[in-house]
This record gives sequence, structure tokens and C-alpha cells, in this order.
Amino acid sequence: MAWGRGAGLPRDVVVLGVVAFFVMLGFGVVVPVLPVYVRSFGVGYFEVGAVVSAFAVMRLVANPFVGKLIDVGGERIILATGIGIVALSSALVGLADTYWQVLLLRGAGGIGSAMFSVSAMTLLLASVDPTLRGRAVGFYQGGFLIGGMAGPAVGGLLAGISLHAPFFFYAGTLVIAGGVGLALLGRHHRDPTAAAEPVRPFREVLRDKGYQTALLANLAQGWSAMGVRSALIPVLVVEVLHGQPAWTGIAFAIAAVAQTLTLLPAGRFVDTVGRRPAIIGSFAVGAAIMLAIPFVAELWMLVVLLCVYGVAAAFMGTAPAAAVGDAAGARGGQPVAVFQAFSDVGAIAGPLVAGLLVDAFSFPAAFGSAVVLMGAASLFALRMPRRGVPALA
Repeated sequence: MAWGRGAGLPRDVVVLGVVAFFVMLGFGVVVPVLPVYVRSFGVGYFEVGAVVSAFAVMRLVANPFVGKLIDVGGERIILATGIGIVALSSALVGLADTYWQVLLLRGAGGIGSAMFSVSAMTLLLASVDPTLRGRAVGFYQGGFLIGGMAGPAVGGLLAGISLHAPFFFYAGTLVIAGGVGLALLGRHHRDPTAAAEPVRPFREVLRDKGYQTALLANLAQGWSAMGVRSALIPVLVVEVLHGQPAWTGIAFAIAAVAQTLTLLPAGRFVDTVGRRPAIIGSFAVGAAIMLAIPFVAELWMLVVLLCVYGVAAAFMGTAPAAAVGDAAGARGGQPVAVFQAFSDVGAIAGPLVAGLLVDAFSFPAAFGSAVVLMGAASLFALRMPRRGVPALA
């Protein structure tokens, strides 16, 4: 919060970053547990991937309707309601008796997630001046990234108590996030000091090379982070490296330190040097890490690779979203929804394809699917104009 205020970011941006942290802290808690928890019902890798995908499937289905809900209820109310839906469904997952209950409840949570994420990004883009967009998106994404990387440490510890406990903890962090949003988010949609931006028709936004790159980058992120990384690394630790489930949380926690140290310079880099070089470099590094992970023979090697991935993730979470804001101008609803949809498609297909590739071939084949997409995003960013950022103070 001190960094956000010190950088001159509006209050709503700071609050949204805090809300994002609590949401992803809880989500990160279930990361090392969910695949192992699903496997405890006696199902295969494909079914594990289906549970991970169900959340993203329902996000994708609900996306087109969230805009109308926001028009009726406003961003604050829809944001808090969406978080509440995810909280309730997560608590019920911890009480589930069958695989099918887990699958259906995770899908219900995806509806709430769509309500939260679209509302939050709409507020974010309306609250900040374009000259601070990279830092604002970096702060907001930083909340997600820090929470998502730090959460597994707690999740690994809770898994030692019970495979059910992390889901109740997740519900608790979501209640906190929803309360913070309702209590502290302002009712105005735009910072009065923000400069006016022209409204660009969506068909024009679609022709923007920066926006096209951001879409591919978000597809690669959804496939790699929500698909391959979340679904397979916990299983890799337990079934290939023969470690305890808690080791996944420990590895992610150490990587979170490296990522945290990178967040501030990443935000400034995206704002001052440009979106283009940030996307090219970070996705190239991410592809190399994904290529190497399935060949590790020791847990310490996995920790090192995840630390490097964490550094790259600070850029991967900031630059594409900032590019969307640059392309969309004052109209963020539809471009943001499509941008999010690409991530959801990756999160849906990634776990399923990765699970099938592990069952049919090997872990390297599954991680290779992420390598291809991340490498493609890095190369596609070469098409972006070199201007990259708006005029900055």
C-alpha cells in the first residue's frame, strides 16, 4: 500500500491491489492441494485437469453477462457479490464427498470469479491516468502475483493438517477481500485528475498490434500458469521427485520472494521503457523455464527455476494488461472482457491438454505445450510499435 500511494496511484487502485492480494492468497493456498485432493477421489490426470478447467469454463460462460450486471448494480456491489460466490463454493468444496461435487462447485466459483475480475479491471482502468497505467496495472497484478505465489506456503502447511483445511482458509480470505472492497472502494468511476482519452471502436482496437499481442500473451499465461504450472507441478513434486505436498508450497514461497523484489522495477520498466521489450523478454524467459522444469532431478533445482519464473512473471502480469489499456483508450469494457476470455480459454484447454499429454506421453510433452505458446507470444511482440508507452512525467 505504501508503494502504491508513494507512486501517486489513486486510492481505488491501491484498494484493488489489496483486494487482489487477499483473493489470490486464498487461491494460492489451494494450488498445492487441489490436484492431490482431486486424485484422492481415485480419478486420473484428465479428471484433475477437468476440475482446474471447470473454474475457467464458467468464467468464460459468465463473462458476456457481467457487463449488464455492473450497469444495474455497480462495480462495488458486483465485485463483492462475485467474491462471496467464490467464498461459499470454496467452503463447500472442502465438505465435498464425491468428485462430481468438487467439479460442480468449482464451476460455480468460476461465475463469481468472472463477476469480480471484470468489475475490478473496469474500476482500475477508469481510476487511473494513462501516464501511470503501467504502474497501476503492475500494482494490481502485483497483488495477484504476490498472493498467488505466497499462498502455497500456507497451503502446504495446511495440507499437512488436512486436505480439506485449505479450502476453508480460502473462503476466509475471500470474505476479507469482499469486505475491503465494499468498505474502501470509492463510488466514483474516474479519478478527476485523470486525462481524457478518446473512445476507440472495438473493431479498431482489434486491429491494434499491441492489443493482438496482449491477447496471445494472455492465452499463453492462462495455459502456462493456470494450466500446466498449477495442475502439474504439485503432481511432479509428489509423484516424480517423491517429495511431500508441502514442498510445493515451500518452493512457491521462495520464488515469491524473488518476484516481490522484481515488482517495483518491473512496473517502472513497463512505463518508461515500454510494453514491447517487457513482453518479448519475459515470455522468452518463461518459455525457457517451462522447457527446463520437467527435467529437474532435485527439489532445489525446481526452486531455482521457479525463482527465475517469478521474476519473469512480474513483467508478464503487467505489460500485456497495460497494452490493453493503451489500445482501448477510454472504453475498457469489451476489450477487457475479450482479453480476459483469452486467458480463460488457455486455463480451460491447458490443464486438459497437459493432462492428456502426461497420460499419453510424458511430463516434458505437457510442459512443451506451454513452451510453444510462450515462445509465440514473445515473437509476436516483435510486431508491436516501438513507441510502447504514452508520454510520461
